Amino acid sequence: MTAATNMKEVLESKLGGVSLVWSAFRDQNRVAVPVSHIAAALQTLRDAGMDQLVDITAVDMLEYPGATDRFEVVYLLLNTTSGERLTVKTHVNEPELKLPSACPVWFGADWLEREVYDMFGIVFEGHPNFKRLLLPDAFESFPLRKDYPVKGRGERHNFPIITRAES
Repeated sequence: MTAATNMKEVLESKLGGVSLVWSAFRDQNRVAVPVSHIAAALQTLRDAGMDQLVDITAVDMLEYPGATDRFEVVYLLLNTTSGERLTVKTHVNEPELKLPSACPVWFGADWLEREVYDMFGIVFEGHPNFKRLLLPDAFESFPLRKDYPVKGRGERHNFPIITRAES
């Protein structure tokens, strides 16, 4: 039994009856999990050996042909013992851009979730320190969304100019 088969069996037995979509490309395994079960899926995978959260990111599917969901949130997981990797995807749509935080499972999710919020506006409920990471608090937009104007929305005039002498 391969490690990928084992992860599939473990996840499907734990989430019994949940519709999971598995795929593989160039020996990289992926699973799409409904947003309502993402917390249980991540906990199950961590308990089954996926002990490192490598990254969390998002993709705005606004202009993607055939896409039925607005945002795809992607978790990249690693089993540090076997070297196995797994990509876990889930989808969120406006106005409910909320997911449970992965911080209780991997504390390393802290900055990753804050970055996804800053760039896409996806909220991670239960995050222990949910505040902006990359952008000033006064910034009201999310620059990696496809509907964000290329030249911005004129936000720059609201921010103080800091010179080298002041820093």
